[in-house]
Amino acid sequence: MKEIKKHIRYLTGGFLESAILRYLKFPVLLLITGLLILSGCVKETGWDLEHSAGHKIIVDGILTDEVKVHTIVLTRSVDDLNQAPDPVSGATLMLSNEDSAWILPERLTEPGHYCTPEYFSALPGKYYTLQIYVQDQVFTARSAMTEGSFFRELIYLKNEATGLYYIDWVANSFNTGSPAMWEVLLDWSKVNGYTTADSLETHARLLFYTLPTLDVSELFAPIMEAVCFPKGTVITERRYSLTPEHAEFVRELLLETNWAGGLFTTAASNVTTNLSGGAAGFFGVCSVTELSVIVGASK
Repeated sequence: MKEIKKHIRYLTGGFLESAILRYLKFPVLLLITGLLILSGCVKETGWDLEHSAGHKIIVDGILTDEVKVHTIVLTRSVDDLNQAPDPVSGATLMLSNEDSAWILPERLTEPGHYCTPEYFSALPGKYYTLQIYVQDQVFTARSAMTEGSFFRELIYLKNEATGLYYIDWVANSFNTGSPAMWEVLLDWSKVNGYTTADSLETHARLLFYTLPTLDVSELFAPIMEAVCFPKGTVITERRYSLTPEHAEFVRELLLETNWAGGLFTTAASNVTTNLSGGAAGFFGVCSVTELSVIVGASK
């Protein structure tokens, strides 16, 4: 499934970048125009990356209040850009709350993937502790769930020139009281003309974020690829509630990835984590609310 981290339109409190620029005073607009012209002079350079002596354990895991198999993924950090990370196999993972404990076995067909039982779901009001044992190393993390909430349906628009649709708005990118991650799943594999197409050509996954901070790097982030889809596409919109700590992790990760390379890129730094023992990544617990719509269907 094709994963696209960010849509071409950046949500900034309900305003798009073009709308913000229209309301800027002339001297500021002139300054920004000059910076854009200067940024057009690009010089190719090589990146002399500093290779670390050892490779960190990277933890990628989110528990939700859905009844299903939840997966914690362990990999090693990499030294080179676009290098595929090696899975961490043979670890022992224990998950616990105030009442129960679970051993997470490794999936035989996917090294580095450790799974909960099928009946598992995270509960509100509980703190979940993850303990990871890798040889003589121990890594721990603790997290709890914030309350989920219902939300307004996203907005999609039609491109009259192509007849295809695109996502115009999902949620405001800034909200001090209710940070969230938005997962938008698009499926047009059942639409006439696409039923025999490859799955990669008929599915897409987009991620959007509502964070309690608003960064200049976000407003002037590099433009990312857009996704267009036909009438009849099934859109599944999922909202993940985020704790303040989880939201800060997401923000710092975006500053180092999606928002880097723009006009106002910040200095590179290590991303925060809630894992002890020198591991990186994040272990989170989220409440999920979901709705589905069919593109072009009468409401």
